[in-house]
Amino acid sequence: MDTYLELETRLPDEYRTLKDNVHRFAKEVVRPTAAALDQLADPQEAIAPGSVLWDFMKKAYRLGYHAAGIPSAMGGLGLSGLGMHIFLEEMGWGGADLALTLGVASFPFGALAATGNKALIDQFVKPFVEDREARFIGCWPVTEPQHGSDWAMGLFDEGGKPDMSGHVVAQREGDSYVINGQKAAWVSNGTIATHGLVILIADPSRGAVMGRGVAFVPLDLPGVSKGKPLNKLGQRALNQGEIFFDNVRIARQYMLIAPDKPAEMVNSRGGGPNGALGAIFTGVARAALEAAIDYCKTRIQGGKPICEHQLVQKRLFEMFTKVETCRLLSRAAMTYNTEAPIPAMEYAIASKTYCTQAAFEVASDALQLFGGNGLSKEYPVEKIFRDARAALIEDGTNDVLSLVGAHLVLARA
Repeated sequence: MDTYLELETRLPDEYRTLKDNVHRFAKEVVRPTAAALDQLADPQEAIAPGSVLWDFMKKAYRLGYHAAGIPSAMGGLGLSGLGMHIFLEEMGWGGADLALTLGVASFPFGALAATGNKALIDQFVKPFVEDREARFIGCWPVTEPQHGSDWAMGLFDEGGKPDMSGHVVAQREGDSYVINGQKAAWVSNGTIATHGLVILIADPSRGAVMGRGVAFVPLDLPGVSKGKPLNKLGQRALNQGEIFFDNVRIARQYMLIAPDKPAEMVNSRGGGPNGALGAIFTGVARAALEAAIDYCKTRIQGGKPICEHQLVQKRLFEMFTKVETCRLLSRAAMTYNTEAPIPAMEYAIASKTYCTQAAFEVASDALQLFGGNGLSKEYPVEKIFRDARAALIEDGTNDVLSLVGAHLVLARA
């Protein structure tokens, strides 16, 4: 059952076509691929030659979905705001893990596109956009063994505390930077990526804000090595793993944010990763709701389908309300942050924290409605539940992000 009712009565026809096309891709390609990868015991199998992961990637790249957010002037689809939200929700409906795989794949190249640097765009962005074989795959190395969500809290460390500083450090040497350190096993696309947008420190004495830099790093450079793929509870189709930097030398122009400037999120239009997660997990919540409705119409208890029992009806409607609220909040936040002169990042954070929590609650309720069958891998709801649980932690735990959001709300008041 499709519960999606478009409440925007003036939605342009091209957006309706976009939704239909991406939904079809999510149903026919994303869902079966994610389900197959989820069943693999060894995450190394998921990225091995011949894996269905590569079939998915090539199909997505050939449709141009890898370049969804790259401006059309550079050959991308040029999606932003409402169009990007529709795209991400449908991909999330198909599978959060593969939606994230594809989204992260574009992140470093989107950041380069936003700089307007023609040389870097010609060298990296255009080949990425033209890629149809998934030869260019991005990642966003942020988390370190001793630093996770505190990266976000570090934005308010104006005192420059050295203990808030990261451990991946770039030292300036003439027209180059030399990078050393380790990124943790939670780097999405970490072991398959060809390029990374690396958050690092160029002056540890200045703390996590004033000492920070953001660098575009080709991952085939000497000194880069990778760990094994992470074996985890949910989002198993999303490859994650460590990246090590041992005297990795990059050209000065690859440092996109200078370490002597306050480090804001690269590519934050639309709310950056927080805004994207709000949209993706709106789709996840919707997938859980629809699976529950379909099941409740056919499951017989007490001599009739369980959807005819009032307590089930009440629970389904509460789930429905959460899904619709997710869409309204995440869509409004992404649209505003794309179009406004100054993005309101507290709304992107609200989108991420609310929508991921709601997706987990809707998935949990759906699993409960399935009863014992909800625990069986024969039904998709247990995977949806596991995938939703991971979202409460990724891209900053919801608790920490709520504190960051509160700081921004108070600053605006």
